[in-house]
Amino acid sequence: IYTPKTLRKSNGLAPCLVFFHGGGWVIGDLDTHEVACQKLAHEGELIVISVDYRLAPEHKFPAAVDDAITATKWIAANASRLGIDAGHVLVGGDSAGGNLAAVVALAARDGDGPKLAGQALIYPATDFAMSHPSHSEPETSILLTHSVIKWFCNHYLNGTADIDHWKASPARAKTLAGLPPAYVLTAGADPLRDEGAEYAARLKEAGVPMTYRHFPGQFHGFFTMGKLLQQANVAVSEIAGWLKTLK
Repeated sequence: IYTPKTLRKSNGLAPCLVFFHGGGWVIGDLDTHEVACQKLAHEGELIVISVDYRLAPEHKFPAAVDDAITATKWIAANASRLGIDAGHVLVGGDSAGGNLAAVVALAARDGDGPKLAGQALIYPATDFAMSHPSHSEPETSILLTHSVIKWFCNHYLNGTADIDHWKASPARAKTLAGLPPAYVLTAGADPLRDEGAEYAARLKEAGVPMTYRHFPGQFHGFFTMGKLLQQANVAVSEIAGWLKTLK
C-alpha cells in the first residue's frame, strides 16, 4: 500500500488505484513495479494498492483474474479502515496487469465487484488470438518478442478454448458499454499495440469516456524504466494527471 504525503481527500477519505503488475501472468511482482506505484501515488495524490496475484504456470487462468477481482472487492469492502473513499476506487496495470484491470472493470460492471471510478490500461493485452498486424511486424519484436509472448500465453492459458473467454480476452466481451472512464496507452514498437488501440476505439464507440495516448517511439515495457527513459516519466505524469481529473 503506497500512501503519499499529499493526498486528495473527500470527507477525510482518499481515492485509491488498485494496481496489477505486468509480467505475462508468469513473472513480475510487487518489487518490479514499486517505483512506478510510488510515482503514481505521489503524482496522482492518491493511495495505490499493488496486488500480488498468483502466477502461472503453477496457477493457470483464471487464477490471476480471480485474485484480481477478489482483491478489488476486499479493498472496496474495507475502504474506510484503509482511509479510502469507497466511491472512488480505480483499477490499473501494465501489460498482463492491464489485461487484469480491463477484466476486473468488466466483472465489476456486471455485478462482480464494486462500482469503479476508472481504469488505466497501460499497453494492455486484450485478445489472445494475437492476430493483429503488430504481432507479426519485425519492428515490434523487441524485449517482448513474438516468441516470448507465445511462451507467456502457453504458460497462462489451459488451452485454445480459453482464448475466447472474456476473462482472458476482454476484447471478446459482448459489449464494452457501461464501463468506467478509461485511459489507454500504447507503444509503437509493441506487439500489443494494435489490440490496445482497437480496444480503446471500441471503448469510445461504446460511449465510455476515453483518453488514448500513443508513444510511437517506445517499446513494450518502457513504462517501468524511468531511470533510463524519460518517456516513462512522461507517461506516469500523464496518467497521474488523468487520475486527478476523475471525480
